[in-house]
Amino acid sequence: MGQDGATGALSGLRLIEMGQLIAGPFCGQLMADHGAEVIKIEPPKVGDAMRNWGQGVPLWFSVVARNKKSITLNLREKEGQAIVKQLVEKADFLLENFRPGTLERWNLGWEELHAINAGLIMIRVSGYGQSGPYSSRAGYGGIGEAMGGMRYISGEPDRPPSRAGLSIGDSLAATYACLGALMALNHRHKTGEGQVVDSAIYEAVLAMMESTVPEYTVTGHIRERTGSILPKIAPSNVYPTKDGSVLVAGNQDSVWKRMSAMMGRPELGDDPRYNSHVARGERQGELDELIGAWTQQHTSAEVLAKCEEHGVPAGNIYRAPEMLQDPHFAAREAIIEREHPRYENFKMQNVAPKLSATPGHVEWVGPDLGEHNEAIYGELLGMDSQTMADLEARGII
Repeated sequence: MGQDGATGALSGLRLIEMGQLIAGPFCGQLMADHGAEVIKIEPPKVGDAMRNWGQGVPLWFSVVARNKKSITLNLREKEGQAIVKQLVEKADFLLENFRPGTLERWNLGWEELHAINAGLIMIRVSGYGQSGPYSSRAGYGGIGEAMGGMRYISGEPDRPPSRAGLSIGDSLAATYACLGALMALNHRHKTGEGQVVDSAIYEAVLAMMESTVPEYTVTGHIRERTGSILPKIAPSNVYPTKDGSVLVAGNQDSVWKRMSAMMGRPELGDDPRYNSHVARGERQGELDELIGAWTQQHTSAEVLAKCEEHGVPAGNIYRAPEMLQDPHFAAREAIIEREHPRYENFKMQNVAPKLSATPGHVEWVGPDLGEHNEAIYGELLGMDSQTMADLEARGII
């Protein structure tokens, strides 16, 4: 079991991935990154829709499907469903992100699969969860971000709610799904029994919403959009420089004293208008103007150098070009390059988190559709070539 030669923390574990796009497959990516053998089931001929997504060139699939093995299988046909059950007998996890009820219609629900493999851990990612009045609704990440509360507080106060720029709801639900799967794995170690991990997008977003709910129930306060600032937390903002801008966070009393000295205004560190968290919060706009007037006199590099010298947290706002040029990214191999069958210079983010004894590793980019059919059907399930040819001819695999 496990990837060929895999040595990550999850090597020896096998996951069957069903579904498409991000909410389920990102969970599969996290587990494949750390050595699990992930067998990705895709519809024959068309594959995962993510294969065609991207900014002009479809590159995302090569990241989210890295280290996975692709097989084609028609899940809507009884023969295809029977093959899934054969795979489940040999699996530790089954991951899916179809609309709730879909697997049950295909006779692949929890009861059926648990009867085949009592140790199976079934990971289910959906918009609203497997129960409740909304469970059968279609639910994409953006809807979960809206219902979970994130969209309302994202953006500038004088404009409609903004998207974060990433499919954060999907990725959060997938991350919680992975966390739940590993919790369930520990339970299985103790009992031998698998269970269902039910990760809903809106609940994954809700889990990240800090104290927004008690802020309302206890005080009646509803958090609003505030743009680049965190209300009453000052100074912490993006400040203009001679050649751009930098993010500086001096919002702790001791840090503010060092920042005042850095700006040549040490007296501000003890000034009662600014010397406490509450006082600075009350004068947030005033402080931002004061700091912006100082940063504008310097280049971004000069501001960052002074912040480093005085122990004030600060940083540039990076895009991909800046990440690729940063020595810290390089030293920690935060971005790696892997050979790609169609594209040159294919770089992507490395595995996170880093483990000292059993580090994860990216062995290959997202596979071609059905690339591992022979290995999985022939070697793992023991099908002969004639059987596979017949199944392929009839659109089952």
